[in-house]
Amino acid sequence: MRDVAEHRPGEGPLCRSEARLHELIEALPGALYTTDAAGRITSYNPAAAELWGRLPKLGAEQWCGSNRLYKPDGTPMPHDESPMALALKEHRPIQGAEAIAERPDGGRVPFLAYVTLLRDPSGVITGAVNMLVDITERKRAEELALRLAAIVETSDDSIIGVDLNGIITSWNQGAERLLTYTAEEAVGTPVSMLIPPDRRDEERSIVRRVQNGEHVDHVETVRLRKDGSPVWVSLTVSPLKDPQGNVIGASRIGRDITERRRGEEHRRILIGELNHRVKNTLAKVQAIASQTLRNAASVEEARMSFETRLIALAKAHDLLTRESWESADLTDIVRDALELYAGANRFRIDGPVVRLGPEPALAIAMALHELSTNAAKYGALSRDDGCIDIVWRLKGDADGRRLSLRWAERGGPPVVPPQRKGFGSRLLERALAQELGGEVRVVYEPTGVICMIEAFLLADETKQQNAAIGEIRNVPSDRQG
Repeated sequence: MRDVAEHRPGEGPLCRSEARLHELIEALPGALYTTDAAGRITSYNPAAAELWGRLPKLGAEQWCGSNRLYKPDGTPMPHDESPMALALKEHRPIQGAEAIAERPDGGRVPFLAYVTLLRDPSGVITGAVNMLVDITERKRAEELALRLAAIVETSDDSIIGVDLNGIITSWNQGAERLLTYTAEEAVGTPVSMLIPPDRRDEERSIVRRVQNGEHVDHVETVRLRKDGSPVWVSLTVSPLKDPQGNVIGASRIGRDITERRRGEEHRRILIGELNHRVKNTLAKVQAIASQTLRNAASVEEARMSFETRLIALAKAHDLLTRESWESADLTDIVRDALELYAGANRFRIDGPVVRLGPEPALAIAMALHELSTNAAKYGALSRDDGCIDIVWRLKGDADGRRLSLRWAERGGPPVVPPQRKGFGSRLLERALAQELGGEVRVVYEPTGVICMIEAFLLADETKQQNAAIGEIRNVPSDRQG
């Protein structure tokens, strides 16, 4: 053997350089492999074998060591169109080309290819080295970011990004629906435009807490829409931090709780109304008991009278309950009160539709009960051919109407005015008149008792209650909560 290196001066350093390259590739933690000028794989390191999931045969396999390749959109990529093939065919480096390698087990690895051409001292391409950067985690992070962005954008809640200077940096569709500003109108403007003047101290407290890295959870507050109208929101504020952990802004999530607040206020009013009605009902029961016992000739008579009066009161309550205690139709009140005495041709009922509020409805129901009970004992209903006309009319305009109701008995025994007024008469002439804010007159005509009721109604009894409910729904911010 004879050393001829001196006669081939370029090959000794070149061989040593290639050996050092292979040693370097073998030692690097990143995936690298080399090919010759024809694209045949000449070396690869363990990281490349791990990415491919296999050990390609050196000098036999070309362009890439994976079983299959795919483009970023998932369509197949032939090996001769891979980044290594393009670099060698077009004699140019490839930087950051994206592709997907499929392992034998079916797993896929997205990667970026960085191909550098290898040349000899004369500039002739002798091969290439390809560095493969596994971007699986980056893809997952991108997908997660896209999903989170989609969730934020389509969320029903208002989600707003704000920097440390209080300038709005992001604005989702939920914020647009809730606060009525578009993203173009809101981004870049101070978040203070959404805060009522009387809530500024509250806002400053929230900002201080967020700047200290605190999470502010479910603060019930008021924000202003574009037209200046208030809206109740449950506000959650979280600090936004950079990779070093420094607070750089805040994320504000606002949930519309206007309906819930309205419901709470409505329940509060209803509970107060229920308390008032229960007290009134108990007072009525107490008065009925007191007057019944005072005027009864015997315990049995007192028991019977008290029981029938309570039944009449309960029936009126049932009618109002069916109507949610807002109002009741006068025709239904009359029919329910006379149900016990119903018979062919016993009653003639005639009148327009009239809605009465709870108190007038109860008062008229009890009055009709007393009138019908008295008629059954002494008047028209005590005879088979007796009958009663109940007729009412309305007079007035939209601002106020007067109800005129007339009870007239006929066909009964001759009527003699009573020597003294009992509970029924006092209920009619005093209590009923007071409840209705009008006048009640009982006339004892020989042909039958006549009761005339005059009551003034405010436009419509239901309008007052509807107005009250409307007030709950439209109460301004300084009165809510």
